[in-house]
Amino acid sequence: MSGGRLEHAVAAFLRQEFGASVAAIIGFVDILIEDARRHDLADVVPDLERMREAGVQLSALIAKAVETARGDEGGIARLRHDLRTPLNAIKGYGELLVEEARDCGQGALLIDLGKVLDLADRLLGEVDRMVEVVAAPPVEIVGNVLQTIKPLGDSEVADPSSIASRILVVDDNASNRDLLSRRLQREGYRVTSAEGGASALAMIAAEGFDLVLLDLMMPGMSGFEVLSRLKADGGTRHIPVIMISALDELDSTVRCIEAGAEDYLPKPFNPVLLRARINACLEKKRLLDELHAEKERSEALLLNILPRTIVERMRLGETAIADRIAEATVLFSDLVDFTLLSATLSPEETVKLLSLLFSQFEDLAVRHGLETIKTIGDGYMVTGGILERQPNAAVAVAEMGLSMLEVVERAGRAIDKKLQLRIGVHTGGPIVAGVLGTHKIAYDVWGDTVNIAKRMESYGLPGQIHVSAATRRLLGDAFRFEPRGLLDVKGKGSMETYFVYRRG
Repeated sequence: MSGGRLEHAVAAFLRQEFGASVAAIIGFVDILIEDARRHDLADVVPDLERMREAGVQLSALIAKAVETARGDEGGIARLRHDLRTPLNAIKGYGELLVEEARDCGQGALLIDLGKVLDLADRLLGEVDRMVEVVAAPPVEIVGNVLQTIKPLGDSEVADPSSIASRILVVDDNASNRDLLSRRLQREGYRVTSAEGGASALAMIAAEGFDLVLLDLMMPGMSGFEVLSRLKADGGTRHIPVIMISALDELDSTVRCIEAGAEDYLPKPFNPVLLRARINACLEKKRLLDELHAEKERSEALLLNILPRTIVERMRLGETAIADRIAEATVLFSDLVDFTLLSATLSPEETVKLLSLLFSQFEDLAVRHGLETIKTIGDGYMVTGGILERQPNAAVAVAEMGLSMLEVVERAGRAIDKKLQLRIGVHTGGPIVAGVLGTHKIAYDVWGDTVNIAKRMESYGLPGQIHVSAATRRLLGDAFRFEPRGLLDVKGKGSMETYFVYRRG
């Protein structure tokens, strides 16, 4: 560990341990000076200003304590004396002012003067500890920190994860662009440059960048305007921007940070500091990209469980989602004798087959504007007209059912097995729909319509779509029908039902 680095760290330790009290003394004295002038107490202002000067002197002594006294016995003794001198001045003038304030009835000053004297007394009691810190630095504290923080090298290599990062350098000065680009390329980054704001925006729109280094003062479109446009666009606001400018005024820095810049560095830039800021920005973007990707995965998973409109309502804060639907069409399907068939397949083959069928069913549901409700073993349930009014919901459900039969037939041929689907459909209402559970949430529907649709499926035939009379009426002449006659349905009595086929 270098001696110079240790000395800097000890000085920082001194400022941390004792500098806060000195700053508080100066702050309270400033308040006292303002109060004295506000209350026309001009006669006390000179003594207060002397107290402030002593505070500033004390602050400077603490800042320079290491370099002026360390390793020098005489210097240690002088430091002890020098530290006490301004403290005694603060204490002496403060006590005089307290007496004057009490004699003249200037009670407004007494509280803050008391705080200043308390701080001065505390520091006087710690002069010896300050000198001990200088004479024997707390290596166990300071040294451990320095060992933890590796010193910067002259030619540190960029993090390997940053090599794929793309940086856009925007500066109207060709020399600045070239210098910055070459320096970044030596660090392992892929660098593109733009000579103005308009060309930079065009490049960002056409290509993907991980970071933009943006000059503030450019002719035509300023860097601030470029920054504002990037942050106003949902497609680019996630790209971190570091402003680099010779204009180092505070207002410009604050306005750029408020507008969305990650950082603001003055020209000429410090290469080591620039590298650190770039690495920090790229790491932050990497973490945000990972978070965004995880959010998209969670969103996709949630949309596989719940309808999109329900997800949006939950985002808006709805916790108990339950709706009453006047009328809807419900389809139930079941694979005929699938239990026996699965006994001839391995577990992996069974899951693969069901996954193939259900994923194709879901694609059909999306294509026809319908909503998959759930799968139960080898059963599948879909609805039309649940989440939004759909005048032709029954027709869409019937079309989907016919396509489902074709999907299952093709899948059976592919594995050389007899695979058949039995489908039941009913239209009616009212239906109750809502979200159940908190840990394993699910969207489901209830009502007599659901029960009748299930009966249509269980009383149907393999390879057929079995519909109720209510659904038949809504389907009109869009399909060909085969009347099944009156059917005695458990719990419902006699019902007129039909099989549905495509025309032609």
